[in-house]
Amino acid sequence: MKGKTWGNPFSHKDNSVRETNNQTRSSACFGNTQSGKLSPAFHQALLSFCRMSADSRLGSEVSRIADSEKSVMLMLGRCLPHIVPNVLLAKRERMVLHLCQELIPLILCTACLHPEPKERDQLLHILFNLIKRPDDEQRQMILTGCVAFARHVGPTRVEAELLPQCWEQINHKYPERRLLVAESCGALAPYLPKEIRSSLVLSMLQQMLMEDKADLVREAVIKSLGIIMGYIDDPDKYQQGFELLLSALGDPSERVVSATHQVFLPAYAAWTTELGNLQSHLIPTLLSKIEKLLREGEHGLDEHKLHMYLSALQSLIPSLFALVLQNAPFSSKAKLHGEVPQIEVTRFPRPMSPLQDVSTIIGSREQLAVLLQLYDYQLEHEGTTGWETLLWVVNQLLPQLIEIVGKINVTSTACVHEFSRFFWRLCRTFGKIFTNTKVKPQFQEILRLSEENIDSSAGNGVLTKATVPIYATGVLTCYIQEEDRKLLVGFLEDVMTLLSLSHAPLDSLKASFVELGANPAYHELLLTVLWYGVVHTSALVRCTAARMFELTLRGMSEALVDKRVAPALVTLSSDPEFSVRIATIPAFGTIMETVIQRELLERVKMQLASFLEDPQYQDQYSLHTEIIKTFGRVGPNAEPRFRDEFVIPHLHKLALVNNLQIVDSKRLDIATHLFEAYSALSCCFISEDLMVNHFLPGLRCLRTDMEHLSPEHEVILSSMIKECEQKVENKTVQEPQGSMSIAASLVSEDTKTKFLNKMGQLTTSGAMLANVFQRKK
Repeated sequence: MKGKTWGNPFSHKDNSVRETNNQTRSSACFGNTQSGKLSPAFHQALLSFCRMSADSRLGSEVSRIADSEKSVMLMLGRCLPHIVPNVLLAKRERMVLHLCQELIPLILCTACLHPEPKERDQLLHILFNLIKRPDDEQRQMILTGCVAFARHVGPTRVEAELLPQCWEQINHKYPERRLLVAESCGALAPYLPKEIRSSLVLSMLQQMLMEDKADLVREAVIKSLGIIMGYIDDPDKYQQGFELLLSALGDPSERVVSATHQVFLPAYAAWTTELGNLQSHLIPTLLSKIEKLLREGEHGLDEHKLHMYLSALQSLIPSLFALVLQNAPFSSKAKLHGEVPQIEVTRFPRPMSPLQDVSTIIGSREQLAVLLQLYDYQLEHEGTTGWETLLWVVNQLLPQLIEIVGKINVTSTACVHEFSRFFWRLCRTFGKIFTNTKVKPQFQEILRLSEENIDSSAGNGVLTKATVPIYATGVLTCYIQEEDRKLLVGFLEDVMTLLSLSHAPLDSLKASFVELGANPAYHELLLTVLWYGVVHTSALVRCTAARMFELTLRGMSEALVDKRVAPALVTLSSDPEFSVRIATIPAFGTIMETVIQRELLERVKMQLASFLEDPQYQDQYSLHTEIIKTFGRVGPNAEPRFRDEFVIPHLHKLALVNNLQIVDSKRLDIATHLFEAYSALSCCFISEDLMVNHFLPGLRCLRTDMEHLSPEHEVILSSMIKECEQKVENKTVQEPQGSMSIAASLVSEDTKTKFLNKMGQLTTSGAMLANVFQRKK
């Protein structure tokens, strides 16, 4: 850690003027220090992150301080029987530690009642240095004592006597001692003078957050900062708090970021709400940062920062909804009387912490239930007139979010997922009526799903954007009743139709299928959508459906693949339109890669064999290209028998046929795809018989093509062939584990580098080609 950045703030204080008297004592936990509008439930939840030890005998002893001669005698009578035996046995380290803990109530009692300031200071110094490296339980015991001391002596002496002890340990070499300091700052927050909380203690925590190298210490700092935010009342510290929030969200430690979402962010949001800055500054600023990231990220988005800002926004949703309820036209009518309505268990998403629970922010589950009933009635029957906080959500927040969504790269799976989860939480929190009447109409207005908008919507517009998958997976999946599922199915069918008929890119539809397909609960639904495409009158739509099957297969049960997917693909594989038949090949390949059911695999194998062996497909260049690409993709992971008996022999045949291709452009294209397939398969175990009869002959055919069309390829092919021949000559059988890739021959590094540089201009599969130089993992 770095050294102190400012001088000891206690050096000017004269402890001799601090006298013990009853006027400085405050037995109240909060007094007037609690922020005005925050609910007691929220403060109680906030302080639950200060871990105390009052449950045990010793913890109970530490938490109450004797304040009279009689009570001191009683305390000594209780404690000494536990201390004396340990003194006699204190040669062992564990006994010494236990003895130290037993001394805590005696030290505290004496420090509290002693008339001499210097003696009190020495005693408190002993307390903080009692244990060299206090563990979790021991720190809790010391913290319990500090809080009991603070509650007993009042804020003036806490500032003068306890805080200097914290300050002295802020740069201690042991992280356990710095951890004690960080935890003390939060535990003592309710008992400090307000100006000290928002200046000295805040600065101490800021220094530790910026400089401490230990994740555990920074995590404790974050929790204490959250507690400080629950008591701070200096508006001038708002910006400093915001900067600390951004630092905490960007911390490299997951522990620190998690603590930020659980404690610091909701506490800061509560204070921000009090100041009236939640809708005017905090949320708009985070949105602006997201927009700036997207503008700057056209050539490479910083997905980590996007996650940081968007997850912060997501954590603010409960605070925003609570504000909407508290500022509603009906808020004055929300009185608890008579039978309280029940809140459905699944009404809200599960909160990350009690501080993100809307009922905690409001004050109680009963109060929230009354407000929710009035909220739903107001939305359904009376509208939003005069409801400024909700109008801001509807007229400013939602349009800005939807505009941002339209700027996201739809191929960025992580970004689509992040925004999908955000909208899901927003819609679930604000409720079904709000989702149906306020959120869906705004998306629908932009998407304009009708066949008369084919050219404008699909070809050039929003249907190709991330708006589609985020609306489908973030909004339309919020509720799962039958009408909700029908709406989702209808939306996906319309998107598939419009994109297909307008010859638009399918990325937005693919992103929707990938996001939904990750949850098995949506597999049946996706297959319903695809069957609509299978029987559609347009070959363009049927072709799209065939290609989308590939995305649904991973993670799908074999029963569904057998009963729903395979029949649909077989139907499409005999489609009148040749392009539709070709589009089924990647899906058939994925079945071979992911399924183990023998009967199903044989059916797929027969279908692929018909594509390869039926005379009507003999000269179909596009079909051969698709099959070779599929073999290269699934071959290394497919069942070994299928790979050996089907994939490698057919690649050999395709290589032979390609030698006879008279159109150079087609010949080079097929040869390039064959090269990629052989490169991928070279990492597999290949028997000597298969090597001699198919793998080597296929490579030699391929080399014949490359000698004329691409000398750069020929360099690597010659090396692959040479090593294969050597292995056959030496009758060396390669083992699957640790076997060297066939292509990883004695070619020099310069040759490999030059080859890959040139290949970058010839093919988009540089990553696959790089595999030829790697050992099989």
